Amino acid sequence: MSKFKKHLYVAAVLVAGFAAALTSFLLLRPDDRGSDGAEARPAVRAMPVRADSHRLTAPEKSELTVVEFLDFECEACGAYYPAVEKLREEYGDRVTFVARYFPMPGHRNGELAARTAEAAARLGKFEEMYSKLFTTQKDWGESQEWKQDVFRGYAEDLGLDMGEFDAALADPEVAGRVQADQRDGLGLGVQGTPTFFLDGEKIPNPGSYEEFKALIDDRLRG
Repeated sequence: MSKFKKHLYVAAVLVAGFAAALTSFLLLRPDDRGSDGAEARPAVRAMPVRADSHRLTAPEKSELTVVEFLDFECEACGAYYPAVEKLREEYGDRVTFVARYFPMPGHRNGELAARTAEAAARLGKFEEMYSKLFTTQKDWGESQEWKQDVFRGYAEDLGLDMGEFDAALADPEVAGRVQADQRDGLGLGVQGTPTFFLDGEKIPNPGSYEEFKALIDDRLRG
């Protein structure tokens, strides 16, 4: 079994285990430091993509929009990351790829990683932090230790002003931005990560890069 398909199977098992918790109420922060006890509830008018959503590609004439609700600590998301990157490289001039936050319960650093990416976004480095978190996932993911110092190190590696980064990371608006994505996801029926939408339609997770590519090709031909 390939690593990609192995993580796809693991993701399916995790979705089944998390579904009940998500449909009741999804806890926003697995760690209580800096938490105001807020919970994410489904958005009343949920949308797959919004004006402020993070676009990884911005073609002059977009023919298709691919949205991924993701958790940086999710192993399945990490397994899909190289495939999404390859698709971005191949279709970036025709397809808009959008990343949206959906940290899952049970991942101690998932919400913190999302806030780290959003803090970096405030400083103009979203895509760089997005890539950094996925390419280093094996170094910090699935840990029961709080990884803020590790993530601060990534911010330093990207050359961010650390005073501004720390202020952004602690800003309630940054946490609120993560929660806003989460609320949209819940309202759209997202129960696990990754979950993909093609032009607003939720699709079953492709079983391989080739299958994902075929889906995109079919939509572009249509």
